[in-house]
Amino acid sequence: MKLGMPLRYYGNEFATEVDRLTDFEQVGLERVMIAEAYSVDAVSQMGYVAAKTRHAELAFGVLPMFSRTPTNLAMTAAGIDYVSGGRCVLGIGASGPQVIEGFHGVKYDAPVERAREHVAICRKIWRREPSEYRGKHYVLPLDVDAGGSGLGKPLKIIGKPVRERIPMGLAAIGPKNVELAAEIFDEWQPILFHPERADRAFGEALRAGGSRRDEDLGVLGISVQCPLLISDDPGRIDGALNAVRENVALYVGGMGAAGKNYYNTLFARYGYEKEAAEIQRLFLAGSKMAAVEAVPHEFSRAISLIGSRGEVRDRLVALRAAGVTCVLADPVAGSHAQRVSDMAAAKDLMI
Repeated sequence: MKLGMPLRYYGNEFATEVDRLTDFEQVGLERVMIAEAYSVDAVSQMGYVAAKTRHAELAFGVLPMFSRTPTNLAMTAAGIDYVSGGRCVLGIGASGPQVIEGFHGVKYDAPVERAREHVAICRKIWRREPSEYRGKHYVLPLDVDAGGSGLGKPLKIIGKPVRERIPMGLAAIGPKNVELAAEIFDEWQPILFHPERADRAFGEALRAGGSRRDEDLGVLGISVQCPLLISDDPGRIDGALNAVRENVALYVGGMGAAGKNYYNTLFARYGYEKEAAEIQRLFLAGSKMAAVEAVPHEFSRAISLIGSRGEVRDRLVALRAAGVTCVLADPVAGSHAQRVSDMAAAKDLMI
C-alpha cells in the first residue's frame, strides 16, 4: 500500500502546511491529495504543491465533473503532470445537486454516463488524438445538430503530454458508480470505508464492473482516507474518535435531503439500517449531539487509524485485506512533530 495524506482545501495556513510536506516526504509520504468542494479551486493549490514537492504523487480527490468540460479536465491533468514531472492523479466525481446546481448553476444529471464519457475524452486528448467524440452528453466538435455553429474543428492538444495515460480515479459509493469505477477507472475512491463490511456494501458492484474490465488497465486501485493518531492515551484516543463520530453524523445525518442522502444509504448497506434512520432523524431535528451519540463506536474505530501502535497495525492489515492500495492518512495530532512521527510509524507498519 502507498501512504498518502490529504491537504485541507480551506484555511489560512496553506503555505505553511505545504512547506512542511517535505518533512512528510522524508518519512515516506507517497501521495498528496487535495479535494475541491465550494471553496477555492483545487487546481491553483495543486500547482503550488507541485512546485514545493519532489516525489509525492499529486492526486485530486476530487474535481467535480459538472463544473469543467472533459477536455478542460484533460488539459488540467496534463498541466499538473507537466509542471510536476508526471505525478498527477486525476480524481473526478459527481459531487451533488446541492453544490452543482446551487453553487455552479449547472444542471445535475446522468453522473454515471457523464463519468464514462469523461474517461473516453480525457484518454483521447492525452493520446494526442483529434478531439472527435460523439456521446450522449458531449459532442466534439460541437456540430450544428448538437447546437454548435458548425465552425468547430477537431484539434490535438498542443505539445506532447508527459504521459498519455494519466491515472484516473472516481469517487463513488453508489452501486452503479462503483461498478463503473471497477470497469474503466484506474482507481476507486470511496468514503466512510469500513473494510470488514466493504464486500457487503460494494462487493456485487465491484465484481460486476470487474468482469468487464480491460486487463490492460491492471488491478483496480482503491484509495481510502482515514484519520490517523497513534497514542496510548485513552483521553486523546477518545477525543479523536469522537471527532470521527461527529463527521459521520454530519454525513449520514445531515448531507443531502431526507430521502436523498447517499451516505445514509451507504450506512444502511453496511448493515446499520436502524442506526442510519435514527442518526438522520436526530440530526435533521436539530439534536446534533444525540446524532453523534447514535453513531456506533465500532464504526468510528473501523474507519480510522486511531489507537495504539498495535491497533493501528490491525486496521492497516484490514485495509490491505479489503484491497486498499493507497491509505490517505490524515494525521490529527496536536503538533507538527507528532504528526510527522505518526506518519513515519504508519509507513513502518505498512511494510
